Amino acid sequence: MSPPRQQTPKPLPADHHDLHGHSPHDTTRGHARTVLNVTVLGWAVALTVSFAAVEFVASLWSGSMALMADAGHMITDATALFLALAAQMIARRPPTETSSYGDGRAEALAAFVNCLAMLAMVIWIAWEAIDRFQQPHRVEGITVMAVAAAGLVVNLVVAWLLSKDQGNLNSRAALIHVLGDLLGSIAAIIAGAVVTLSGWTPIDPLLSLLVCLLILKSTLSLLRSSTRILMEHVPDSVDFKAVGVELQTMQSVVRVHNLHIWETMPGEISLTAHLEVDSLAHWPEVLQAAQQMLRDRHGIDHATLQPELGTTH
Repeated sequence: MSPPRQQTPKPLPADHHDLHGHSPHDTTRGHARTVLNVTVLGWAVALTVSFAAVEFVASLWSGSMALMADAGHMITDATALFLALAAQMIARRPPTETSSYGDGRAEALAAFVNCLAMLAMVIWIAWEAIDRFQQPHRVEGITVMAVAAAGLVVNLVVAWLLSKDQGNLNSRAALIHVLGDLLGSIAAIIAGAVVTLSGWTPIDPLLSLLVCLLILKSTLSLLRSSTRILMEHVPDSVDFKAVGVELQTMQSVVRVHNLHIWETMPGEISLTAHLEVDSLAHWPEVLQAAQQMLRDRHGIDHATLQPELGTTH
């Protein structure tokens, strides 16, 4: 008897996405969306960096705390937008053998860093504003109004660009920075007008504190969202208990355990679970029904379910 022939192992698919069942249409659509993100963020970075230097010099010339706060926001925005752009470039990388989920979580990481930077900026502005109450400074009201008005136009353009991409966590983080700048520009215009007409300088630090309070809530909300993704918590859009109950009440399912739900990247929800069934012969039907239910009712496209033979008592 001749020795059995050795079978040559089949090579893995050239495109790693095939291992996860993604279609070429999904890949093309995702690539087009990423190109849009990069283009939008690129224009936003260019506009913000260009005006940040102008506004910072003008704030030193005018002596305005409100304008300095707006300039600080612009400088922070430039850094935030650059981080968002870098994260988008990293997120474009496809999954590899050493990074099976890809690098999409870079979006959440950049958003987290941006929020921390914004919180630091809020604390600094508040500290400086309080000091201005104790030691008033002379303010050039007309200069403040002119520069703040120009900054308002720039911020409106950047906010319009970023509003086109609200499905992206990074763009949302950058937009919060820019909205803070919008408020800062408006506050600086008002402060400049009040100082010019009445000479009352405390309006300058007072409006700076008001801007800090207005942007603090949005920053903390986004910080929570990015932290949730980085810590692999259950997404807010998914009811963990409801998912477990619906899986366990499916036909042929005896018990559900080791249930885990998390976001691998913003908008991409994954699930793993062990399902005890009364007969392994029913597993193909159970698997198909479970994946359909998770996709239709909970928006979970990537579900890994492991069958186990359970007992009915």
